Amino acid sequence: MRRPLRRSTRVVIAVVATLAVLGPLGYLWQDSLVPGTYDMASMGTMDFGGGPAAAHAHGDEFSVAALTGPSTGKPDVSLTLTARKEGKRYTLNGATPGPQIHARRGQLLQVTLVNESVPDGVTLHWHGVDVPNAEDGVAGVTQDAVRVGERHVYRFTTPDEGTYWYHSHQVSHSQVRGGLFGALVVGASAAEVDEVVAVHTYDGKRTINGAPGVSSLTGIAGPSPSPGAVARVRVINTDAGPIRLWVSGAPYRVVAVDGHAVYRPSDISDKSVLVTAGGRVDLSLPGAARVDVGGGAAAVWGSVPSAPQPRADLDE
Repeated sequence: MRRPLRRSTRVVIAVVATLAVLGPLGYLWQDSLVPGTYDMASMGTMDFGGGPAAAHAHGDEFSVAALTGPSTGKPDVSLTLTARKEGKRYTLNGATPGPQIHARRGQLLQVTLVNESVPDGVTLHWHGVDVPNAEDGVAGVTQDAVRVGERHVYRFTTPDEGTYWYHSHQVSHSQVRGGLFGALVVGASAAEVDEVVAVHTYDGKRTINGAPGVSSLTGIAGPSPSPGAVARVRVINTDAGPIRLWVSGAPYRVVAVDGHAVYRPSDISDKSVLVTAGGRVDLSLPGAARVDVGGGAAAVWGSVPSAPQPRADLDE
């Protein structure tokens, strides 16, 4: 008759069996971990599973410090923007939004940013504009933040026509929300009216160009536009989330998105347009119309009553 295993023997066997299983698993887990530091230059060539090895050819080295805008030449458009902290708001030249900047394609633009009282520092990022690295305005990446009492000069050639905007890229979740932004328009349309509608939410209230409620597209209350008149409305969503806009009073066209012209735009009715965070949509309005952007904010050309938001979105 076989004698039963002692309790201690059974425990030893269980421990050994457990280690026999967990030991290899632990080794494989440890071996699969990515190290804290990684030298990409020492990786060698790609493993093609037995096929011929290959490597990318490298061109001449080019210093990032050389990726700047033109350092010489008289600018075609020049202005100074003074950033201030005023209570909970941030301003540029005493207002929010900051001044609209207008330039033609290929012009040399020079903007001097002065930080008068923004405690965390400030920069200007040119949203959607293809600028040289040093002019991109990203604090800690392409430049140091401009501290109180300091200034920084941005110089670049405006590459493409379109609707763009500029804003701080230092503590941007606070500074942009608080008003440190403005519009940049490159080129001009042939429309009788060409206006910017910068949408921003201050303290929970939706505004157009800093004003809540309904405002005249041209800034002047008056009768309906003359027959055949066309307006180009450049809607800029400066908020951190998407918005929807809709037009009532007349069919409209989306003629550009994020600075790029739309090929053969067609008339749109009873549909809203989604504008992504930071996005831009250019509309063409043939006559009296109302552009609603939600939150009770709207821009009106002529006299057009409000209308509910359409249930359908464009491209649905």
